[in-house]
Formats: sequence, structure tokens, C-alpha cells
Amino acid sequence: MNRVSFQPVLTLFALLLAALSPPAYTQQWPAADPVVTVDFSNPGTNPAHWVLILHPDGSGHFHSEHGVAPSNESQSMDVPDVDRDVRLSPDFAAHVFQVARGHHWFREDCDSHMKVAFQGWKKISYAGPEGQGSCTFNFSKDKDIAELGDTFVGVSETIREGARLELLLQHDRLGLDQETEFMVDAVKDGRLRQIGVIRDILERLADDPEVMDRVRKRARVLLARTGA
Repeated sequence: MNRVSFQPVLTLFALLLAALSPPAYTQQWPAADPVVTVDFSNPGTNPAHWVLILHPDGSGHFHSEHGVAPSNESQSMDVPDVDRDVRLSPDFAAHVFQVARGHHWFREDCDSHMKVAFQGWKKISYAGPEGQGSCTFNFSKDKDIAELGDTFVGVSETIREGARLELLLQHDRLGLDQETEFMVDAVKDGRLRQIGVIRDILERLADDPEVMDRVRKRARVLLARTGA
């Protein structure tokens, strides 16, 4: 009696499985995208709370929330809650992640625990392939951490100033004169940082023939400081 060989069938089945199975390298999960998050809170200010999320390429997201404290801003128009995608400079983002690496991904105590004036709680967090960590401080004696906190506060103010310019352009064009004058001074003394994050509205003002000539000139001055 002739024996039936199943070898050709098994070979064909193995080939089909190999064709349907993805290559081994496609089954490896890519490394998680690293992200730094800054969470600020101070019930005595407006906004009382804001969060800035930053990726290594400078892209990110900003969200602010008003508190119950009366606004002490001298500018002509208060800004409602802001919730928008933002883009900071790649060089700035690289510096932030370099500081994170140098400080063990923020897995350390970064508050001075000194009795100093309350400036708001700043929680800086990192999450990525290396793990995650965070530290919270009102005032830090570490120069890198303190500078990072001040810079992020300045960035948040810049983003909100951009939102205020948009409101003034729509509802109070005369108010742009005082506002842009304030902004030029604030960039010089460091109250506003990373002015390039509001490049779009500054370009609109610089090119808008219906706003004051000095407003357009100040917008160009600010655009020239986009690395500030």
C-alpha cells in the first residue's frame, strides 16, 4: 500500500505562516516620546493654575485656568482661559531636556524649604524612556531649576499676552498701543520669554495697515527678538 506523504502540505503551510507573520522588527515597541510637563498653581493670582506640556521638538500644549483672585494686571484687557497648542524654539526645548537629564529626570527634592515669599508652586515633571520623575518647588536654590521655573513662568505670560493681543485686535485696536509698549519693555527685562511662541499674532500686527504705525513697528521689534 502506498503511503501518502504530508510533507508538501506541511511545507506549504509553513510558507503561508511565514508570509502572514510580520517581520520580527515590526513587533518591537518604539521608545515612548519623552515629555516635560510644568504645572503651576497660585490661588492668589490670575491665572491661578496653568499647565504647559513640552516635547523635544518644541511642540506642546498650554492650558490656563482663572482663579477667584481679582486681576491685578495693568493691561487693558483681561485674558480668559487659554487652551491651545504652542511651539517653542527647538533650542529652548533641547535645553529643558538637558536640564532634566542633568537632574536625574527631576527625581530629587528641588525646593529650598526656606521661608521666602510665596511665588506659586511649580511642579516640573519628566516622563520618557528613562522613566519618570517630578519635583515641586516655590523657591529653589539650584540655579538650573530656579532659572527653568522663571523661564516657564515667562513663557506662560507670553502665551497669555498673545491671546490678549488677539482680543485687542478684534475688540480694541487702540489698546494695542499701550499693550505693545508694555511687551517691548517686558521682553527686555525678562518678564516675557520665548516671544516666538506668539509669532503668528505679531506677524498679523506687523502687516496690518489698519493698526497704528507704532504698533506695527513694535510688532517688528518683538519679531526680531523671537529668540528671547
